[in-house]
Amino acid sequence: MTLEQVESFLKNHAGTTFKNVTERTDTEEITILANRHGQVKTLKKPAASAGMQNTFSSSSKKTKNYIIQEGSPVPFLVKLGVMTKEGKVIAQKYDKFRQINRFLEYISDIIEDVQRICTGDAGFTKERPLYIADFGCGKSYLTFAVYYFLHDIKNIPVEITGLDLKEDVIAECQSLAQELKCTGLHFYVGDIAKFSHKTNPDVIITLHACDTATDYALQYAVSRKAAAILSVPCCQHEINLSLDAVKEQFNEENPFASLMRYGIIKERFSALVTDAIRADILEQSGYSVQILEFIDMTHTPKNLLIRAVRRATENKKAAVNAQKRTAAILSALNVSQKLNDLLVRPEQSL
Repeated sequence: MTLEQVESFLKNHAGTTFKNVTERTDTEEITILANRHGQVKTLKKPAASAGMQNTFSSSSKKTKNYIIQEGSPVPFLVKLGVMTKEGKVIAQKYDKFRQINRFLEYISDIIEDVQRICTGDAGFTKERPLYIADFGCGKSYLTFAVYYFLHDIKNIPVEITGLDLKEDVIAECQSLAQELKCTGLHFYVGDIAKFSHKTNPDVIITLHACDTATDYALQYAVSRKAAAILSVPCCQHEINLSLDAVKEQFNEENPFASLMRYGIIKERFSALVTDAIRADILEQSGYSVQILEFIDMTHTPKNLLIRAVRRATENKKAAVNAQKRTAAILSALNVSQKLNDLLVRPEQSL
């Protein structure tokens, strides 16, 4: 909990939910007592001893072993308003700070595999850097974070391209990259479906690319044989709307009838079906796929991350099984799905 959340919790519960509360800070001990008549008394005294104070201070400062640690200012986080100039994370931005670190953990886990796929034992060099594309980069918190992690922490030569439809946002990102001397960061205005670049990316990132924009990003990655994909989908409307068009088929004998009765359940079901199909299509396309929790559900319901790494060797059985699953669910629901249309239908079957 943040300090603000603790203070709010105590205000709401001390003396009511909990009749006896002891709050210890670095300097004092506060006791809040309530009797059976509901009368609340607050007692304060200095911290009992230096030993207690030191114990409290030590335990309260234990933090998760983040890749980017609080305490030392990181230029891009300061500029983007996540950190103060002293390196303290701003309370309202702590969720963003955790989100950034969580994403960097997922990047860190695949770097060795990506390097092996792209360069073998040679590793990335200035002549052959790691190429990354971030589609729908927005304000580029993650774009700058990935660059900082790879370039400044891991000392890996890297070139990252950020793409978004908003001209003003891209202009701000490019200006910040120049100000921070991030020579390997480049930003462009463009549509994922129409984007082309002289160098195929080794890793493709999409964070909350809306609805079928995620499918176009995945299609781009597969068609250019990207070594890895990290995608956090968003606003999966396509199948939800398609189910409305065929709602007559979901009579009381249909196995999906219960899922179609309530709008919120149908919407969540559609989103899960969409991402499961995307994962299976990536399996068909030669990738080893995981679906992971990006950040805690309390921060955002859009918290699933699809992580795919291209296999070193073909797994025909996995691809065939994935294709069967995709065909079965689409047939059972009588709907189509954009990534399937883009990648599977043009090629027919395996």
